[in-house]
Amino acid sequence: MNLYEFQAKELICRFGIEIPRGRVAGSAEDAERLARRLAFPRFAIKAQIHGGARGAAGGIRFATSPDEARAITGQLLARPLVTSQTKPSGERVRWVYVEEAFDIAQEIYAAVVVSRSTAELELLVSGQGGGDIEEKALADASVILRYPLVATTTAAEGDFEGAAFAVGLSGPLAAKAAEVFAGMARLAVELDATLVEINPLAVTRDGRLVALDAKLTVDGNALFRHPALSALRAQIQVEEGDPKELAADRHQLNYQKMDGNVGVVCNGAGLSLATLDMLIDAGLRPANFMDVRTTASSMDVAYGIEVVLENPNVAVLLINIHGGGMQRCDTVAEGVGVAMRRLGRTDLPVIVRFAGNNADFARVRLTASGVAFLAAADLSEAVEMVALALTQEAA
Repeated sequence: MNLYEFQAKELICRFGIEIPRGRVAGSAEDAERLARRLAFPRFAIKAQIHGGARGAAGGIRFATSPDEARAITGQLLARPLVTSQTKPSGERVRWVYVEEAFDIAQEIYAAVVVSRSTAELELLVSGQGGGDIEEKALADASVILRYPLVATTTAAEGDFEGAAFAVGLSGPLAAKAAEVFAGMARLAVELDATLVEINPLAVTRDGRLVALDAKLTVDGNALFRHPALSALRAQIQVEEGDPKELAADRHQLNYQKMDGNVGVVCNGAGLSLATLDMLIDAGLRPANFMDVRTTASSMDVAYGIEVVLENPNVAVLLINIHGGGMQRCDTVAEGVGVAMRRLGRTDLPVIVRFAGNNADFARVRLTASGVAFLAAADLSEAVEMVALALTQEAA
């Protein structure tokens, strides 16, 4: 679960980390009113999207008056923001964050993450923070220093003081930075966060240490321990999500539309991704990603099939299911039969690969439901059948 900057800042400030004073605005008029009330000499107007690299794409701009804040906000809200970390179509900007702008003496990068190699928390720091930290780290990995953390039940222990000195701080500023790093680690443990990032953590001209930007990612599997964050996730999904994807989620399906012409229905994220990979390797173009969860009923599957086939670009349907203890092949077959009867798509080529629990019975059941399909023994054969069906369709 990814939070917006303003949400992340609201949480990190509860752990003793200073943030700029600011407010969220959903319109140009709101931004002007906020700017008049806040009355800063200079404002940072920041587009609220999940993608990074906003500054280079014009998503972070500065104003010196309420009128200028209004004009900038209107421009940011008028169109999607495209950055190097968003989809080519960009992300829609629903809000901006209007906050105090600072004169900066030094930019520090700091993050607490779950290490991919050890599955343990670690602190990452650099004395060369800012929007181009990724490029700097790619050019020279030593730019970012890593400190292992040992998690306890309420916090995480590590060499926070050493990290503070390593980024070039000393005296009271080093002591304050160590407190910030410890607060980030405590937040990661208490909120089950997989990423707590502050970039930049700014040393201001007047000697303060302020988190000018923040990213926070919480483990979605741990939200049952955080009811308030779970409610926030639901709100975010409603406000920014694709209606089809949200409805699919309620039907125990993971669905993402793509730009191809091969409708794909699988179970298990790994099997789904492997299926897409094999289609692409064969020169074919998937129309979607769909993972049927183990908790999905036959009616959920039927809904998923209908969502896939509502896409007019779909010219062939590939169903690749490996039945397990919690999701039998015949459950999926029943849902396919229901959907195909509802839609009346008798002209659509359907390629089916069933394996595992009740695979043979699933094929019998699908035949009995009146669905015309080709059965594949394995995924390689299924992909070949898809390619042949598309060739015949084009002929």
